[in-house]
Amino acid sequence: MPVIESTRPATRWITRLVPAILVAAISYATFVIVGRVCSQYLISQRGEAGAAITILILYFLFLLLMVITYLRNTLTVILDPGLVPLGPLAIERRKIERDRRKRGRNRRESDLESQPYHSGPDPNPDSPGLEEFYTKDVFTCENDGRPRWCSECCNWKPDRVHHSSEINRCVLRMDHYCPWVGGMVGENSFKFFVQFTTYTACYCGVVLGAAASSLRKVINDDAPLDPHFIPAIVLAAFFGLFTSLMTLTSIRYILLNMTNVDMLNSRSKVYQLAVRVPRGTEATDRFSVVTYPLPRPGEITTNGRLNGTAVPRTARSSSSDARARPTTRDDLANRTFAILKTEPGENLWDLGAWRNWQNIMGPHLLDWVLPFRKSPCVNHESHDSFYPMGRALADVLARYELTGLAMATAGGEGAGLEMKEIGRAGGGGAGGGNRLSRE
Repeated sequence: MPVIESTRPATRWITRLVPAILVAAISYATFVIVGRVCSQYLISQRGEAGAAITILILYFLFLLLMVITYLRNTLTVILDPGLVPLGPLAIERRKIERDRRKRGRNRRESDLESQPYHSGPDPNPDSPGLEEFYTKDVFTCENDGRPRWCSECCNWKPDRVHHSSEINRCVLRMDHYCPWVGGMVGENSFKFFVQFTTYTACYCGVVLGAAASSLRKVINDDAPLDPHFIPAIVLAAFFGLFTSLMTLTSIRYILLNMTNVDMLNSRSKVYQLAVRVPRGTEATDRFSVVTYPLPRPGEITTNGRLNGTAVPRTARSSSSDARARPTTRDDLANRTFAILKTEPGENLWDLGAWRNWQNIMGPHLLDWVLPFRKSPCVNHESHDSFYPMGRALADVLARYELTGLAMATAGGEGAGLEMKEIGRAGGGGAGGGNRLSRE
């Protein structure tokens, strides 16, 4: 699997130097705590073996946990940060760019490969990846009801996906780029990042406490000052304060089910949602509707007109629907979505503090303390949505007076009732309707 690095040379070099800095800091802290504080001062000079053993146990415990979580986090952000696959156009464009760089950056070429390559949203109604959205019951969308599009990756962007200019890729539940852990912190690594910063803060706390208490005893006893105590205190205080703030900030994000990117303009941010409603639901003055799969150019739509563009069509309820569509199978494939908006500042992803915590850190205590399993939120197999949505979705449906309609098709009995009705009207007779009912 290719290593994911920053596109900026300066950032790449800083990221590569960080492990050496961390190894040097940990080595010096080990020398001070084990050799100077515990062995030479507490045991040899003061005879406090019990205190020294306690410090050593805590020191190596948090050191071990810190190293394990660091390695787990770093390997994840480098090898599997949670990227959205590139679209075919983006793969072709990046191959052309790589070939151009190999031939020489300063060479001017007049062929097509040297021309700028731009791409807007894919107009193909059967665009690869589009079915991943309209098989869900709700997803974030644009004004026309289609998902958000990334012009750099040439692909549709699932909910909570953002394009990172740092690595030039779309990242699932992107949080931030961190050179201290080797790359982009996102959905796959955020749990491990929080565990790493937590154990690092605890580790620094042990170093700071041991060195500072020993310094205080030296001063009280008017004994010669060990020159390594003060540098250890300074280093532990700096890294401890930094990682403690990172831990507290990350825990706040977890309890709100937000990311660093989500928090930007969170008070004014408005989401646009495509929410599944029963087939035949008509647009109103409050919301528009779109029906998937999108019509092909030249296809007869539900309003009986010839369609020449691949833009979403408005679903209309009429007696000609069955005649407009050629088969019952197409009827069953169609899904209608109402396009709704949230109020500014509504947090769609807030499930309550406890469920938010479990969604990121896992349901069990061992998941919280050990970096073995990824967050439960990496599972996107639910037919409801890419990520669970909380009370805000219910509030949106209530404002648009769609609670009963939308909930009836959200994977419950309503979906089955729709299939029964289509089966009866699809030309298969009573037998066809009964067959669909049993399915």
